[in-house]
Amino acid sequence: MTEFRFGTPGDIRFGAGLGSFAEADLAADLGPRILMITDPGLTALGLTRPAIVNLSQKAAVTVFDAVEPDPSLGTLAAAVAAGKSAEATGVIGFGGGSSMDVAKLAALLLGRPQELAASWGVGLASGPGLPLVQVPTTAGTGSEVTAVSIITVAGDEKRGVVSSHLLARRAVLDPDLTLGLPAPATAATGIDAMVHAIEAYTSTSPANNPLSRMLAKEALAKLGGHIETAVADGQHRTARAEMLYGAMLAGQAFANSPVAAVHALAYTIGGFFHIPHGLSNALVLTEVLRFNLSAAAEAYATLGPCAFPDLPRGRAPETAEAFIAALGALSARLGLPPRLRDVGIPADALGDMASAAMKQTRLLVNNPRTVTEADARGIYEAAW
Repeated sequence: MTEFRFGTPGDIRFGAGLGSFAEADLAADLGPRILMITDPGLTALGLTRPAIVNLSQKAAVTVFDAVEPDPSLGTLAAAVAAGKSAEATGVIGFGGGSSMDVAKLAALLLGRPQELAASWGVGLASGPGLPLVQVPTTAGTGSEVTAVSIITVAGDEKRGVVSSHLLARRAVLDPDLTLGLPAPATAATGIDAMVHAIEAYTSTSPANNPLSRMLAKEALAKLGGHIETAVADGQHRTARAEMLYGAMLAGQAFANSPVAAVHALAYTIGGFFHIPHGLSNALVLTEVLRFNLSAAAEAYATLGPCAFPDLPRGRAPETAEAFIAALGALSARLGLPPRLRDVGIPADALGDMASAAMKQTRLLVNNPRTVTEADARGIYEAAW
């Protein structure tokens, strides 16, 4: 076994009701002035209210709830300004991946002022940031346990900061916060988590490690076994809990063994057309995996039975093909649009998308098979 390093939050709490912060110690490290970063939808639903009420008994709470999907640099700047005005001593990210990504960078920039332009990429940010607690409300991104933040820049380009300084001090996972999430969002975020596990397992990054691969397989078992129930019944507590747990495991896996071409091509879809990230992944997933078959058939054959225990088993190429077909059939059963054209992407945009996807070098370098611009164009065309 080769040497490896594995990073994850110092404290992970999992349990129904924890997201209300009724337990005083959950926010004890955040100090007397807390900045909560969330989105307007959660505020409108009242999902953040119990946490705000309980936190306000112990600290001054400033709520920034203007985070949008695919958050922009402007949104990040506004969140940092809110934190500076409140003289925040700690940050809570409460919501989906967008809110948690903004919270990561806001905590970083509030704790150690620095030029964000010099922090894009891997290991370039300096710290420490303010103490950070992350509370996911979807079972998908795994952002609560990752050291990655993605922000949309220059209109349609997604850019990432990867740094151990972005890791939360604590992740609080409350499956009750995911109850009632609409079926389309449950499906898309669930597929996103499955992609995290698949790409973490097959990543060619030097950081790929046996712990990430173990977590990826367990994540696929949880996600594959419960996603259809969670989509069909938004109040099914067991399925919701298993999905949240599986998404966290997948997050830990890819936080240490980074993702690859599915995400690279999906980021471009989201940047160009503002398609939700999970759905963007689903739209290109099977075609990227087919492209990778010549280099990753053995790995896909190993992963297939984790997600689909009844998958026919035989030689690796056949099992891998069956795995890819099963993923496509699952997306269809979940009601996700099957093709790029079904979400309004015109054929004449595919060339520009392929060119833009090549900027995602941080991700493409981890793919089992080298992806050229012509390859990216071919994958988009196959998915169209």
